[in-house]
Amino acid sequence: MTEVATFAAGCFWGVEQAFREIEGVVDAEVGYTNGHTDNPTYQEVCRKGTGHAEAVRIVFDPSLVSYDDLLATFWAIHDPTQLNRQGPDVGDQYRTAIFTHSDEQAAKAAASKEAQDKSGAHQRPIATIIEPAGKWWRAEEYHQRYFEKNGGGACAIHPR
Repeated sequence: MTEVATFAAGCFWGVEQAFREIEGVVDAEVGYTNGHTDNPTYQEVCRKGTGHAEAVRIVFDPSLVSYDDLLATFWAIHDPTQLNRQGPDVGDQYRTAIFTHSDEQAAKAAASKEAQDKSGAHQRPIATIIEPAGKWWRAEEYHQRYFEKNGGGACAIHPR
């Protein structure tokens, strides 16, 4: 039995790659979620008119990796104090967000965010939003497994 988790942490290429490396992640795909237009394209999302976040939808086996472990990776790979940006990428499509698929995920995400805020690891308050996952729109094929197809590279994710 698998479960689904969805995270936004800036440029989705690096986020996808980080989650693909975790044992127990069955699949990860990049796409757009929690906006207000149907079937958005990358260009439309980049123009900031759709309200969508660049996000990664993860299918995972909870017997091999827990949702809490995925949350720990999410916090580690980006700066959750930056609202609507990660590094040089600016706009609401790059917001830091946890899109939940159940009440249990929402509770774990909220507890995790509170722990991060209280940890003293960040000089500013956590800007990450937590909200129910909306309609998922898979990104264009050339965005899927981008680093695997195009060689390594760097995205504006910030490992600790």
